[in-house]
Amino acid sequence: MNQTLGARLSPDLTGANVEDAGEHNRAVVLRCIHRQAPISRAEIARRTGFTKPAIARIVDRLLNEGLIMEARRRHGLRGQPAIELEINPDASYAIGINIDRDHLTILAVDAVGNVRARVHHEKRFILPGEFMQLTSDAISHFQRSRLIDDARLCGIGLAVPDWLGEISLLGKPDAYQEWTEFDVRAALENLTQHPVFIENEANAAALAELDYGLGAESSSFFYIAVNACPGGGLVLDGNGHRGAMGLSGEIGWLPIADGRDGKGQKVQLLGEIFSLFFLYDFLAKHGIEVSVPQDLLALDAQGKRLVSQWLKEMSAHLAVAVKHIAMIVDPDAVLVGGRLPIRIVDELLRYVHEHLDAEDTNLPSLHRASLGEDASAIGAAAMPMAAALMLASADVAQRTRSPLKFMDRLNS
Repeated sequence: MNQTLGARLSPDLTGANVEDAGEHNRAVVLRCIHRQAPISRAEIARRTGFTKPAIARIVDRLLNEGLIMEARRRHGLRGQPAIELEINPDASYAIGINIDRDHLTILAVDAVGNVRARVHHEKRFILPGEFMQLTSDAISHFQRSRLIDDARLCGIGLAVPDWLGEISLLGKPDAYQEWTEFDVRAALENLTQHPVFIENEANAAALAELDYGLGAESSSFFYIAVNACPGGGLVLDGNGHRGAMGLSGEIGWLPIADGRDGKGQKVQLLGEIFSLFFLYDFLAKHGIEVSVPQDLLALDAQGKRLVSQWLKEMSAHLAVAVKHIAMIVDPDAVLVGGRLPIRIVDELLRYVHEHLDAEDTNLPSLHRASLGEDASAIGAAAMPMAAALMLASADVAQRTRSPLKFMDRLNS
């Protein structure tokens, strides 16, 4: 493979000296504030099991470091009003980049997930050279405009599909093969002095939901991304799970029966029929030109009927995927997001529910993802932020990972 994932010791085989224990306790308190803010010192003590003097010491240290702030006093209770603590939005900044076959999005994000700046290019099949130029221009814009404090920039995250340039899909130009030979990690590391984190774009979107979205309600979920190509990301017990070979969540490879085959013997891959590009192609065959997601919201009555027709056909396949995910992974929830507009995601889920047994308690709940089309870019920024704030979602493998290529799989 083109990267080596470091072996991790089992938690019951790892020890800690005094310094490590102190850092661990600091991380526990910081995670508690990140997840539960606004929260008082007394509530942190109850949730973590630490003594009040220990909490006082750790909180004072975090306040001095500027990582947290005293937000307000909570009135209406007996005794001295409790002071509520929150993560300081200006404690750290991160840049999140999401490149796919149909767009490039670059965000500047603060420590609580607020998007401070956004640069977006709705363009198909951007080549590596143009990608680097646009990325460099965006970062320079953020710095010149003082939209972020470069001294507090904790890193740059990239959310990118694996096998970019290799997978055959509608409209792909021959030149797009350049991505197979392009070392995007080395290029980004030459562009900046800050650490670079890389993850598959669907996994990044799942991490964004974990840290800034529905992760507050569910610690184990499967994220289905409807993009130029479909993707999936898996979160288990509050941690992103990539699998032994980094292939966990690759829902596009899921085999499904071809409904047009009366005998049910022909099998297709979900990724060969279900994506934004296939929806555009379906509409084009009926004389309706659509090239970007927002075009789907401006269709006339005929166009909307065709979209509904396509969604109904795809919903049967997505329902099968949900059932398989339930049996194999058993998550709390399945989230559907990506670049498909919110209104259309809601319609798709309505049709999917028609294929699922509402009385089946073994099925996970099915929801629209909360972060919308920028989820992967937010997730890209969440990677360096998680490392800076010592969150549970932090993953050291993202500091060495590069996008997977087909040869990685063959040689593993």
